[in-house]
Amino acid sequence: MVISASSSVYGDELVTATELNRQPGRILDRAREHPVTITRNDEYFALLPRDDMTFWVKSATQAKVVFDIVNVAYRLQLGEQIAEEHPHKWLKVFDSQELNELITELERAFRLVGSEIGAIDRLDVLIHEWHESALAISSPELAAAFSDEVDEVLLTPIVDSTNELAQS
Repeated sequence: MVISASSSVYGDELVTATELNRQPGRILDRAREHPVTITRNDEYFALLPRDDMTFWVKSATQAKVVFDIVNVAYRLQLGEQIAEEHPHKWLKVFDSQELNELITELERAFRLVGSEIGAIDRLDVLIHEWHESALAISSPELAAAFSDEVDEVLLTPIVDSTNELAQS
């Protein structure tokens, strides 16, 4: 779904609850095109397609995650300590240059949300990949495996000459 980043969540159109009751089909048709605000007494309700609402909620949730990660990355670069219970403590394994790369990638990916199809999912993937990289870097098992100096022996394939004759 592509939603213009400059578009407003609310349309300029206000509809009363009475009008919605009298002409539900017409109001729903309008809501398909752009959000409609329904008023009742001093209350305001937004009517818009569920897919649009899903996008807005996911975007807001993702914005908070991106902000939190960037905030922690900047704090780490300033030498601040991050509590062990912090959900983004995994960022501690990266050096300053890597944190700058993460911030740059997040900013680039986040700017595309709303203007490019699938951008919000790619942002999820980007965060997941950085998190997985942090887990791999901090894994003692992986560190031991990479530092293991076992002598490797190259295997030479054995060719069965009788099989080759049968295949020709």
